[in-house]
Amino acid sequence: MTKLTFGWEEWIALPELGLPALKVKVDTGARTSALHAHDIEVFGPPSKPKVRFNIHPIPGREDITITCSAPIIDRREVTSSNGESEQRFVISTMLEVGGQSWPIDVTLTNRAGMASRMLLGRQALNEHINITATSRRLQPDLSYDVYHSPTVRRTAPQRALRIAVMSREPGTYSTRRLVEVGEARGHTVEVIDTTRCYMAINALAPEVHYDGKRLPRYDAVIPRIGASITPYGTAVVRQFETIGTYSVNGSAGITASRDKLHAHQVLASKKIGMPTTAFAASPKDTSNLMALVGTAPLIVKLLESTQGKGVVLAETKKAAESVIDAFRGLKANFLVQDFVKEAAGEDIRCLVIAGKVVASMKRKGADGDFRSNLHRGGTAEVVRISKLERDTAVRAARSFGLGMAGVDLLRSDSGPKVLEVNSSPGFEGIEKATGKDIVGKLYDEIEARVKPQPGRKRKTTSDG
Repeated sequence: MTKLTFGWEEWIALPELGLPALKVKVDTGARTSALHAHDIEVFGPPSKPKVRFNIHPIPGREDITITCSAPIIDRREVTSSNGESEQRFVISTMLEVGGQSWPIDVTLTNRAGMASRMLLGRQALNEHINITATSRRLQPDLSYDVYHSPTVRRTAPQRALRIAVMSREPGTYSTRRLVEVGEARGHTVEVIDTTRCYMAINALAPEVHYDGKRLPRYDAVIPRIGASITPYGTAVVRQFETIGTYSVNGSAGITASRDKLHAHQVLASKKIGMPTTAFAASPKDTSNLMALVGTAPLIVKLLESTQGKGVVLAETKKAAESVIDAFRGLKANFLVQDFVKEAAGEDIRCLVIAGKVVASMKRKGADGDFRSNLHRGGTAEVVRISKLERDTAVRAARSFGLGMAGVDLLRSDSGPKVLEVNSSPGFEGIEKATGKDIVGKLYDEIEARVKPQPGRKRKTTSDG
């Protein structure tokens, strides 16, 4: 490696931290380099702790923030030039300058008043650098303009993330897979019971608390909210959204998709095919409600039904009247739907992530059961879907603004009909039927979404 000559100030890059241009001060009086970071936070298991921090790479531009993370390799007491000592976390990262690169140790400290974002100490310079202390910027100039470019987001390195899975059932296949796959990628994944969260709601510092402590800053949350706690669960998601945390599925989309009446109104407004549906709070004549849908057989469905519970097939008009009267007697909210006979007890589950169908399976009900839910003994197999079915599933998920959704379709003579859009789809059935790593595809989207966002374009000089 050819030795480079540095002046007292140079441009460098720390690509592993997502920092393509930093102006640094060379300080031969310091042993270890120091990066001026803020919001420094430790996370991950005690055996392999990581640190997450933010940095404003451009002096005076606090509107541009890059979030970085790295494994902690040490913690040292460092004495500054004014004689003050502090304990600092130490990380290791690659330094790039003049077409060459090598690993350096870096301490993290919050010095908001410092003009230079970083000091380069002797360890970073050893064997690689000659110093000309009376000169500056002897290596190629870089530019802060890179932080305004979309390329920064596309090429930012994958960093360790802190992710919360909102679930009351940590032992289920879906929750376990979310933890296992995330941790295999180097992330820290924590399962939090939604009902044990509580919120501090105020304008200046909204927070989410859990078991007596304020929850840390998460890079992303993955809601797995059961039907029984939808109102409170979506309120917690909304609080995370207020803080600025990325949620795979937003609170509004979860709320709308979970309410079957609301969901069908959304689908209808987007002109997405679905079985003919009718709803009324208290019709004077049951026959009027049935006539809006058509002739028997009919499906009578509780608005709060999940996994096939509260869904009844009425094969005759008299049976439909009896079921409707029974539901009304229980003061239950329900809707009536046309029964798509040609579907023959089969439906198609399309798993949509980030606007793409990543997997699909055909589900068939158990013998004698028109419901195809796997929880009720149904079976599943991989299926090839048509372009129209694919487009319908994508449009249905998009209509609720869901980043991840299970869209259930019926194949009818008049084209695909959307039965339901599920904001907390299970992964077990579709992963086993298709052999695909669905959870991995979800993490691909999360990792892409939490990369640094390009800042607003602003004219800068070569001096930054």
